[in-house]
Amino acid sequence: MSTPHIAAEPGDFAKTVLMPGDPLRAQFIAETFLQDVRQVTAVRGMLGFTGTYQGRPISVMGSGMGMPSIGIYSYELFKFYGVDNIVRIGSAGSYTDKAKLFDVVLASGAVSESSYAKVQSGFEGHITFPSRELNEKLRASAAKQGIPLIEGNIHSADVFYRQPSDEKPTYWEKLRDERGCVCVEMESFALFANAQVLGKHAACLLTISDSFVSPEITTAEQRQKSFTDMMKVALGAEY
Repeated sequence: MSTPHIAAEPGDFAKTVLMPGDPLRAQFIAETFLQDVRQVTAVRGMLGFTGTYQGRPISVMGSGMGMPSIGIYSYELFKFYGVDNIVRIGSAGSYTDKAKLFDVVLASGAVSESSYAKVQSGFEGHITFPSRELNEKLRASAAKQGIPLIEGNIHSADVFYRQPSDEKPTYWEKLRDERGCVCVEMESFALFANAQVLGKHAACLLTISDSFVSPEITTAEQRQKSFTDMMKVALGAEY
């Protein structure tokens, strides 16, 4: 069996899938951390792998950028491949000086202006939530490894390049100050919505790759290969 966007067979995916946006980051994780690893899909270059980590089966697959993309892949994994848990492991832009380059953020909610959930299932709200169970497992993994986590709401944006505005405070300052958003990414609102609709579990770990409050920024290679604290937290959780 394959879906329109995934060429794997039944049983090719583990019950837990780690999902970075970049398929090359998925490949890096598979080749660096997993044992007995095999590639299970490569449709449209969206690479997916399954192996074991410390003896436990686990898969890793790219999601692409934006809510429509992760919406498709996460839905097909949950609905057609028997996946129970998806943990997004992505990059984010900080909205506060409390979250600095390479810090790891655990999302407690995803705030968005997106219409994804309304169109997909009629959900009218502007925030979706991760699985409490998964978040507890990720906290435990981080604590065991001595990796600090910053917890808070995140902003899931539909637009990366906004037109300049003279509005004060800015949109991101409002999201930080009024909605508690620590940082911005572009996928988790849809991932959490899919999990809620399908009775599955989803969570999101992010590494700060750039900042709205300082000029720091990471390179493409660093985003692909250097976010290892986040990867270790996700891999080390006992799903």
